[in-house]
Formats: sequence, C-alpha cells, structure tokens
Amino acid sequence: MRILIVEDEVYLAEALTQILKKNHYSVDAVHDGQSGLDNALSGIYDLLLLDIMLPEIDGITLLKTLRSEGIATPVIMLTAKSEISDTITGLDYGADDYVAKPFSTGELLARIRAALRRKGEVVPEDGLKFGDIELNTSTLKLSCKGKELKLILKESELLELLITRKQAVTSKEQMIEKLWGFDSEAEHNNVEVYISFLRKKLTFLNASVRINTIRSVGYILEATA
Repeated sequence: MRILIVEDEVYLAEALTQILKKNHYSVDAVHDGQSGLDNALSGIYDLLLLDIMLPEIDGITLLKTLRSEGIATPVIMLTAKSEISDTITGLDYGADDYVAKPFSTGELLARIRAALRRKGEVVPEDGLKFGDIELNTSTLKLSCKGKELKLILKESELLELLITRKQAVTSKEQMIEKLWGFDSEAEHNNVEVYISFLRKKLTFLNASVRINTIRSVGYILEATA
C-alpha cells in the first residue's frame, strides 16, 4: 500500500513517514498543497493523509480538486482542534475520515486500515494468500505446500501488488509508479528482472500460481488448476 502525506510541519511528516514504513507501507511526503496535488493526481496512491492548513493550496481546495478530477483515493484529514468547521467542509467534499492533532499512533493506524477496507483493498495483518501460495509481508517469506523461501524487499512488494490487484492486468508503468515512485528513474527492465526472479522462485516452490505476460499490456497473476 502506498500512502502520500501532505503536511507542512516537516518534523511531523518525517515522524509519520517512519511510523508508516515500520508498519509496511510505502510512503511519500510533501510539504505544500501544490506538490500534494501534483502527486495525488498521478493516481498511484492508495491513501492520502492531508493537512488542512497548507502553503500554496490549502487542504480543502486540494481535496475538492481531486474529487472534481475523478480521483477517488481515500483521504484522511489531519486537523487541529480549532479547525473542526473546516473538517466538516472536508467531509462534505469527499474526505473519508479525519484525525485531530495530537493523535496517537494506534488511532491513526486503525483509521488508515478502516479507510483502506472501505476502499475494498486487501489490508494484510501478516500475510496474503493467492492460490496455493502465501506471502508474509512482515518476514518477506513466500510459502507453498510446506516449502518456504525468503524474498528480497522489491520481490515481496511486487508480488503483493500483483495479489492485491485481484487478477487484473498490471502494466510495467503501474509497477514502476507503485514500487519506485512516479518520479523514479527505474525502467521497464527493472520490472522484468524482478518478474524473472519471482517466476523462478514460484517454480522452485512448485506453486500452481504463475505470472503470465499479456503482450503489450502487462502482467497478471493466475492460479492454474
């Protein structure tokens, strides 16, 4: 899951980034509304943590613009207690939830999980299952029929993306944006290398799950009978 933090308090944004990374989320953070809007319009994020009071573009205007552009990414507003009226406006414009500062780590993580569930995504506590394989996103271990091996981080992130896409075709561009970031210098061959690694490991485990290539479109995860 990839989360965008739009928060002008740099220390808070950095703290949130570390907390979310420790809980196995991919995170980007920006500190003004214009950068937040530019990033959010890419459509690569699963959730936004959005401050209301921001330089350049305020959080309410940012949210209103996103919804008018058809971006349905869940948004949790970060708000001071004095901004409750703004929070109500944010909810009216399509925010999914809000958290009043100061907030506890546990509360924020619970609200993130709830927002992602409402979106219909798979929110793993420890692992993901597909066909006869199971991926533990905490330990990076992939298991099948009693056999187990450990993946490297990018392999785990790529397999998690394929599983959570629910058998939809995923393009190389989508993989690069989700795993490396939309401004990354990663190229198609980076994706191809990790796809090759994963295929070899699935074969080693004798899994019925395959990563199939859809020519000129992308990749899809399928379980054979």
